[in-house]
Amino acid sequence: MIRPVPRELRLSVLDPSPASEGSSGPQALRNTLDLARLADERGYHRYWVGEHHGGPLLTGACPEALIGAIGATTSRMRVGSGGIILPHYSPFKVAETFSVLSGMFPGRVDLGLGTDGTDDPLKVFALQRDRNHPAPDDFDAQLGELLAYLRGDLAPDHLFAALPATLPGHPEGPEPWLMGSSPESAAYAARLGLGYVFADYINSDDGVDIVKLYRERFVTSEKLAEPRLAVAVWALCADTDDEAERVAASNRMVRMLARRGKIARVPAVDTALRFIDRRTRGQRPDPTLARRTVHGSPASVRSVLEAVAGDYGAEELLVLTITHEHETRRRSYELLAEAFSLAGG
Repeated sequence: MIRPVPRELRLSVLDPSPASEGSSGPQALRNTLDLARLADERGYHRYWVGEHHGGPLLTGACPEALIGAIGATTSRMRVGSGGIILPHYSPFKVAETFSVLSGMFPGRVDLGLGTDGTDDPLKVFALQRDRNHPAPDDFDAQLGELLAYLRGDLAPDHLFAALPATLPGHPEGPEPWLMGSSPESAAYAARLGLGYVFADYINSDDGVDIVKLYRERFVTSEKLAEPRLAVAVWALCADTDDEAERVAASNRMVRMLARRGKIARVPAVDTALRFIDRRTRGQRPDPTLARRTVHGSPASVRSVLEAVAGDYGAEELLVLTITHEHETRRRSYELLAEAFSLAGG
């Protein structure tokens, strides 16, 4: 069912801190801070950073450190994680960390949580403190414990019930969200009455059905009286459709390499165009690369993004953009802010 686009569709940023070929990890992190300042000035609603480990492409391995830096260099928009991979951590530690951030930036911090962050067993094992055996699959229990810490209502018979009930940033606290692309993540968010961010850039084929499941199973919570949905979409704006198609080649090459098991930094546009031409000449399109990407002129991108929001019935879109040149990525978010007439855009 296609729903009308909300009258005031919110736009936000999802930034995995990509590193470009010929650049460095520190520069990618500095680019994230620069882009966050731009987003704050241009009227974006929130700025989320991802959690990615052990690869050359995405440098955001420590969202909580970036959130602190972003919060300190911005003044208006919400800042948060998209998302903290809870299975890697102690729920108590996550609760304390985001409580501190909330105390420093009152009313601005989001705790976006993810169920899974990597399909590489070696990375997962390296992130564990206990190397004697694999970590248990107990996300449900972890999530319940974390939310109880944030609410201050850990059950009297819980193993850690004797811990101090007051977190360091109290009475400030983060706004919890669940982020995912599967029916399981939607079901978790619905049962616990959490806001849900659906990762359309990962799974655009089944997204509408997954979001429907979230809405149908949603249970009212202390925080939310009704479902709250945002959708994360890959999008790129340029001055013309042709230029956007050209610039998007860098991301396309990254995805093509990833399908072959090679993770590389974002290539220059000309490098990517030559690579794509060699690999696709005379071949049928690869269906594994068919995830939704939106690119074009501001008018074209706005039209498609409004359609995406309408399909999902989403009140907010988190826009993920990866380009080789940082200035090109900045320009994309500037054009998008102008196309949607954001405050400051």
